[in-house]
Parts: sequence; C-alpha cells; structure tokens
Amino acid sequence: MPAFNFSIGNMINIILIAAGIGICGMIILQVNSGTQLRKEVTRYFRLFFSIVILYIGSHLVRMLLEGQPGPVVHYALYGVTLLEFLASGAMAFLFSGLTLFIAAPEKDQNRRYTMLFIGTLALHAVLMIVSQFISLCYYFDADNIYHRGPGYLFSNLAHVIMLGGDVVLLIRYRNKFSDRIRPAFWNYIIAPLAAILIQAFFRDVQFIILATVAAAVYMSMVIMRDQMLKYEKQQAVTNRLSTELNMATAIQASQLPRLFPAFPNRPEFDVYASMKPAKEVGGDFYDFFLVDNDHIGLVMADVSGKGVPAALFMMVARVLIKAHLQNGESPAVALENVNNQLCESNEAELFVTVWTGVLEISTGKGVAANAGHEHPAIRRANGEYALQVYRHSPAVATMDGIPFREHSFQLNPGDSLFVYTDGVAEATNANNELFGNDRMLDALNVHPDAQPEEVLSNVMKGIDAFVAGAEQFDDITMLCLKYNGPAASGEQA
Repeated sequence: MPAFNFSIGNMINIILIAAGIGICGMIILQVNSGTQLRKEVTRYFRLFFSIVILYIGSHLVRMLLEGQPGPVVHYALYGVTLLEFLASGAMAFLFSGLTLFIAAPEKDQNRRYTMLFIGTLALHAVLMIVSQFISLCYYFDADNIYHRGPGYLFSNLAHVIMLGGDVVLLIRYRNKFSDRIRPAFWNYIIAPLAAILIQAFFRDVQFIILATVAAAVYMSMVIMRDQMLKYEKQQAVTNRLSTELNMATAIQASQLPRLFPAFPNRPEFDVYASMKPAKEVGGDFYDFFLVDNDHIGLVMADVSGKGVPAALFMMVARVLIKAHLQNGESPAVALENVNNQLCESNEAELFVTVWTGVLEISTGKGVAANAGHEHPAIRRANGEYALQVYRHSPAVATMDGIPFREHSFQLNPGDSLFVYTDGVAEATNANNELFGNDRMLDALNVHPDAQPEEVLSNVMKGIDAFVAGAEQFDDITMLCLKYNGPAASGEQA
C-alpha cells in the first residue's frame, strides 16, 4: 500500500484542518455554554460549525485516502467527497439564511429569497449526486487520485448564486445590519473568494479551508458579542424595571392598612385584611377606616387589568372613595361621585368593581353598595358563612352619570362579614378548574367562629391546597370583620 504523501503542502493542510476542527469544536462548546445568547443563535451556530467540521473533516479523510489502492477505498473516496461538497453547499445555505434573518425584508421578498436559497441548495445536491455517476464535477482515476471533471464549475454554481443573493441583501438592507455585524458578513463573503485567487498560485495548500474557518469564527464572535451586548443592555433595563417595580410594590403596600390589630382600642369589632398580588403590583385594593367615632368604612375593590396601570388606577380610586365616605356621603352617593370623577379622564378605559359599606359601630347597622363586585358572605353567631346574593349596580368608571343602589344590613354580636375579590373564587389549578364559591365557603366554615386573621388564613390554605403550585393569574384580596358590639335585631345583608 503506497505511503501517505508527506509533502509540505499536505502537512500544512493537515495542520490547518486539525486546527480548524479544534477551533470549531471550541466555538460549539462556547456557544453551548453561552447563557446570554438567544436560543435561535445557539442552535444556529451549533449547526453551522458542525457542518464546517463535517466539511473540513471529510476533506481531511479524502486527503488521507487519496492514492490508496483498492475498490473499497475508491467507493469511500466518492462518499467522503460527496459529503464534502454537500457540506460546503449547506454552509453557504446556512450563511444565506442568517443573512436573510438579519435583513428581515418584506414578506414577499422574504419568500422569494427563501425559495431561491432552498432551490439553489437542492440544485447543488442534485448536481453533486449526479457527478458521482457521470464524473461531471470530479472523478477518481484507477489509482484513486482526485481530478476535476469537465463541469467542475457547476460545483460552485450554488455558492455563487447564494453569495450573490447575500450581497444583494447586504446592500439593499444595509441599515438592518449593525456597524459591528456588517463588516463580518462582508468578510465571510470576500475571504473565501480571495483564498481561491491565492490558491491559484499555491495549489498544494488549501487556503480556502483556512479562509472559511477564519471568516466563520470571526463572524460568530462578532454576532455573539453583539448578542451579549444586547443581553447586558436588556439586563440593565430589567434590573432598573425590577427596582422600580419593587418600589411600586412597597408604595402600593404602604397605601393599604396593614398594621394589625388595626383598632386595638375598639373592642366592638375586629378586622383583618390581606392582598396577594398576581404580579409585582396589583389592581385589587381593600380599605377600612373610621368615618367618625361611631362609623367604620369598609372597601373591597378590583380594578380591571393587571400590573402598573391597574395599580395607578387603584390608588386614585381608593383615595377618592375614602375621601367621599369620610365626607359623610352614603356608599351609593360616594360611588356615584367617584364614578363621575374617574370617567372624566379615563383614556385607558379601566373600570373598578367595588363593594363598600359603612357600619354603625354602636348598633351594628350598616349600609352597603355593590358596583359589579362579588357577593359578600356573612356568618351569623353560632352559624356558618353564607353568600348574601342581591342585584348589583354597574362597575365604577364604566359610564358617567349613572346611579348606584344601596341596601341596609345588620350585624349582631358574634356576626362576621367576609368580602373578597374574584381572585379567590377564580383561583385555578393545573387542570384549569376554578376554586369556586362552594370551596371558598367550605374554607370559611373550617372554623367559622375564628377571629378574622384565622378566617383569611383558612381560605388561603384552601386555595393553596387546591391550586397545588399552579401559577396565580389574579390578585387574591380578602377582608373579614367580626362584630363584637351590643346585640341588635338582624336583617339580611
């Protein structure tokens, strides 16, 4: 068996190919560990450099087998050469795809370029397979020596077409390419062409491989660097927004009563409330405050929407409702005035459902208005919680000039009132099932005579057990008041 040709040219080629395979392997490892890269970028360069390794690796195998005798070697040479040419076409196609992705032309243009590149790759594959049988682009003689065929130029036809398309994209959509990326793309196009010219004078050395690997590595480094810079900027924005959201959360929380016991010097009643926002800031709110020495105002509300816009609207609505109730207005009149004020400049078209009531502490008599909100639950002394269902008024801020209904209710000593937002009943588990009012009442009645804080804790435990870790989609807000004052005759709330 003839020995391998240890010429200077072949040794240089082996060194270039080995170095190229090693560099491409390191790039793949770097890409795989690049947590700051987009998934699309990671997948692309992983595939691209795998194809590059296949291209130069098959060329190395052809070098090592060339000139070795035997039919098995003959067929193996044709196989690895076909693989080499197909890999080179795939490299050109992947580069064209990347160029098209960054250029992002109009939909029709995108379709045309896509069809052009796919058709060109298919044509290249057909020509290379045909060449296996008719020696169109290359062939091996009886001594298994590689020769270019009469149609060798056809082996580069696909590359010329795709590179031509890339040049058009780079020129036509040059503004889509950043100042860092644009030179790297031009370098990838020009470097192999320059290597072909150089190789015309130094046939023994495969400068095309050196140029291809070097240009590909440079291009990948520039794109990955560009991606990392974008990631760092996004992280800076994310960190800033996170800080601002944390501040918004703290501000929102500070606006709601959260020191308990809230009225330690008022033994006539106990009150407790909680809010668990679905996002950093929520649209739900609760409130309780003394209107005067003998009246306590209660508010439970839910703004449409979520996040910062709902939170801002919530803060405005809360201040207005509290101000009107503390001015001595009844719940219905207060909601009517708040509704007209919010409708004046409601460009975001948000609205808020509200249950609000004023309880006379000395007698347990109360007046409430319900603007599209959930039905409250009342527990009579020695009884269980039950929903108090009645007709609602429209939500606040839906239409100006509308009146709101109100009704009277009575709390006797030992009675409790529970109000909440729809995030309680609509808590959802992994099977897309709702917690519902029945489960809520079951949780309330685990220990119906409990103090308000324990009542809310029991409901929250029931929700947590039901959703079993599923994502929370809505704010969960609850308020419970237990009336301990003088006994009085009761009416339904």
